[in-house]
Amino acid sequence: MKLYSKTAAELSGLLRKKEITACEILDDLFARIAAVEPQIDAFLSVTTDTAYAKARAVDEKLARAQPVGPLAGIPVGIKDNICTKGLKTTCASKMLENFVPPYSATAVEKLDAADAVIPGKLNLDEFAMGSSCESSYFKPTKNPWDPARVPGGSSGGSAAAVAACEMPLALGSDTGGSVRCPAALCGVVGLKPTYGAVSRFGLVAFASSLDQIGTFGRTVEDTALLFGAICGADFAHDATGRDYHFPGLLQRAKGLRIGVPREYFCSGIDAEIQTAVWKAVKQLEALGAVLLEVSLPSTKYALPVYKIISSAEASSNLARFDGIRYGHPGRAAGTMDELYSSARSDGFGPEVQRRILLGTLALSGGEMQKYLRRAQGMRRKIAQEFAAVFCTCDVIATPTTPATALLLRERKNDPAGMQASDLCTVAASLAGLPGVSVPCGFDHSGLPIGLQMIGPKFSEATLLGAAKSYETAIGGFAVKEL
Repeated sequence: MKLYSKTAAELSGLLRKKEITACEILDDLFARIAAVEPQIDAFLSVTTDTAYAKARAVDEKLARAQPVGPLAGIPVGIKDNICTKGLKTTCASKMLENFVPPYSATAVEKLDAADAVIPGKLNLDEFAMGSSCESSYFKPTKNPWDPARVPGGSSGGSAAAVAACEMPLALGSDTGGSVRCPAALCGVVGLKPTYGAVSRFGLVAFASSLDQIGTFGRTVEDTALLFGAICGADFAHDATGRDYHFPGLLQRAKGLRIGVPREYFCSGIDAEIQTAVWKAVKQLEALGAVLLEVSLPSTKYALPVYKIISSAEASSNLARFDGIRYGHPGRAAGTMDELYSSARSDGFGPEVQRRILLGTLALSGGEMQKYLRRAQGMRRKIAQEFAAVFCTCDVIATPTTPATALLLRERKNDPAGMQASDLCTVAASLAGLPGVSVPCGFDHSGLPIGLQMIGPKFSEATLLGAAKSYETAIGGFAVKEL
């Protein structure tokens, strides 16, 4: 039995019927990782000892007929910018190459309470800044559908691990599209929840008003299962959180009002992607959904607005990494400024340095009004346009990415072109809205295409239900066999 190819829901059913054990799942999964990881490079660390200890504890509970959590025995990979007590959390950066946090993120603690098993930490763009998973200090991750191509970023390791059947589930983080874009490029399901639906405590901050922990799975049901385990209030640690209870999937298509914004079907989006997304939307219409053409005119400003705001917040958040209290130490120098400079110049990679410099400019006294204040005003306008559209629609359907997976190194030295990968996702992030990407076909090269659906705040039940209706209609999503 190939346990690695089974969904989290299937594994959970087999475990509870005592047809398999949690340790047997790990045996099969670690064998799978050993077999395909040299091609994919999704993991930064594999935590065999702690994973088996948790699996044995779950097996003992099941053997004694004791209550277990909703994710009992299910392996969940963790993006390596999410803190795990006693396990390295590097953010794929030289700055934190040997950092072991003294606490776990709230999301990780909730996974532990749900009896999930954590087999390892997954690769990402350094400090979650990137769209290809190539800015990692340690190595680039490859796309399971074509190892000559990128998996997307920044949560490329999480998406690739799920797509390659190295993990049934994984956590990522999404600031401007970092869950949805790699999910689309790797042919898996990726959910960015509403801002505040999942605690950010223990997620190493990039842009605090945008960052959100998200979930990956090979099916909508699995993605929803993981989201249900980690969402909810954490008032002790995250003041931006909401006391939100996920009721589960509300699957329906009949009568669902789907808005299709004209701004997402334009010359900047590959024609094959537009065709595949329209076909997916038409399939939902055939199930009884109502299609409405809508407009989000400020979408064209979303990318520069995101770049200014996220870079300003990154400049502020990353100021704490000075190489003295923790992090990569600077070289011996004559002054404190020289010590800081050497630590940060050597500890941060080019993309992180670029965003810090841009953000510092946007925060400077003479430029704040010119850049940051105007960007914040446009952010409010983007959110208002979404709110107006949701007066007539239940969800919005768009492409997830403007193109399919790029070749490795194709745009590594083109930061502006690379950031255009987030063209379809940043607006929803700026508005704090939930979005899910599901596979909706392939291009002429056999590379996955993603359909993005966006909903009002805290509408994950409806949003995931719409995604499930589509998944059911097409008979499920394809899995890549390596």
